[in-house]
Amino acid sequence: MSKSYYRYHVFFCTNQRDDGRPCCQNHDALAIRNYAKEKVKALGLARRRQVRINTAGCLNRCAQGPAMVVYPEGTWYTYTTRKDIDEIITEHLMNGQPVERLRI
Repeated sequence: MSKSYYRYHVFFCTNQRDDGRPCCQNHDALAIRNYAKEKVKALGLARRRQVRINTAGCLNRCAQGPAMVVYPEGTWYTYTTRKDIDEIITEHLMNGQPVERLRI
């Protein structure tokens, strides 16, 4: 098996449902994803294949709040604020330690 191209590849669900069921975009997921992308760039983590932030369609975890997943481990998170995203970036993406309180 080949080594992962990125150290971490992060996918944010930004799905918007029109039928009233819970969805990540109801929590402004795209804006939070954009914030994470800019923060990772500002910290220099986007260079040298360290961290890649991407948008995903439905990840089918919307009922648990806004969802994101970090690969290669497959660590699932929910978040409420930008401070939660800052904590995930600092603890998980920079220091390799998953943030247990935000895991789903």
